[in-house]
Amino acid sequence: MVIKQAELDIVCGVTSKLPDTGMPEVAFAGKSNVGKSSLINGLMNRKSLARTSGQPGKTQTINFYKINGEMYLVDLPGYGYAKVFQAEKEKWGKMIEKYLHTSKNLKAVFLLIDIRHEPSANDRQMYDWILHNGYEPIIIATKLDKLKRSQVQKHLKMVREGLQVKKGTSVIAYSAETKQGREEIWELIDSLTGTEEHAEEV
Repeated sequence: MVIKQAELDIVCGVTSKLPDTGMPEVAFAGKSNVGKSSLINGLMNRKSLARTSGQPGKTQTINFYKINGEMYLVDLPGYGYAKVFQAEKEKWGKMIEKYLHTSKNLKAVFLLIDIRHEPSANDRQMYDWILHNGYEPIIIATKLDKLKRSQVQKHLKMVREGLQVKKGTSVIAYSAETKQGREEIWELIDSLTGTEEHAEEV
């Protein structure tokens, strides 16, 4: 996918009506501080369109980024941050569940996991929850640049086993620093959404 145009098009809060965009959507879920905004910026070739924050739990909305006027990357609120009140967490959970249940255009859900650590109870719960909502999550193991090359396969195995992923589940290692994994993610998105490969960026 060559990015000619990327923009934050729709922002949905807890009380917002979810849009019917009429275009293919892929959603990104992940724990606060897992590098979700950095990944989305990397995919869009933008430095700061998706807002990164030093304060985990800051994203409290569902953000729809329109790509080339033909599809959306959807950023779901981060989960698992202790300082957010339980009532707020429940609201966000209901908002994400409503989106997974009602979107007519959602083609896939990517779940981001920090490759350095064993998946947490929150990660496992989110993986099972996405499955329960009828989607088979594609796993993106972030922060690849924080590991030595010799550690990568061992840690990918730890992620797979920690989540008890279904056989055949894609697990893609990604680095926000080097953009390793970006092309692989876009190839998957293109095949899932039916968006065609474009000619080289002008």
